[in-house]
This record gives sequence, structure tokens and C-alpha cells, in this order.
Amino acid sequence: MGFQTEFNSVCKFKSEQELYELLEYGRGKMVKKHFRVFPTGQKVIAYSPDNRAVAIVKIVASIAEINFQGEEVTEVEMELIRKLTDEEARVQTALAHEMFFGDQQ
Repeated sequence: MGFQTEFNSVCKFKSEQELYELLEYGRGKMVKKHFRVFPTGQKVIAYSPDNRAVAIVKIVASIAEINFQGEEVTEVEMELIRKLTDEEARVQTALAHEMFFGDQQ
């Protein structure tokens, strides 16, 4: 048990539906397994399930709890600041692959 931190300015969606809702409505949420600490009030880069940078979002709430099935989960609520341009997305995706998503050496 314990908290995992997400302070690397990364907000990675596991569900295309959650990402779609954020991009379509300007606000959204995602649910992560286990207890995690997200930087509430800060802007971070949002990534699609296939690790592509897509937007800048602001974390507005991070709630860690044990759900009715007894699982540790964290619900993260966010608002869309803006979508990234193609060039910004390409650069952020490449950097994130090297820093977070690529092979760990």
C-alpha cells in the first residue's frame, strides 16, 4: 500500500472515452488504480492511451479512496486549458517517450 506520485507533469489516460469527454466538453475525469497523488491546481500535459501528448490540462481535484469493491482508486478531475498544436504534440510525445514511457535503462 502507499501512494504513488504523479508529479512528472504527466496525466495519462487509460480510456479513450475519458479523453474524448475532456476534449469534447472541456472538463473531465479519469480513474486510476491504487492511491496516487496528483498535483492539484497545477497544469500538466495529458497523454492518450497510446502515449501521445494531446493537451494541457489543469488538475482541479484528486480524490483517493477505497471503492465498494474494496479496490484502492484515485479519481482525478481536470479542465482543458488547450489542445496542443501538432508541433507541440510531436515534441512532447518524443520527450515523454524518452523520460517516462520508453525502455527503462
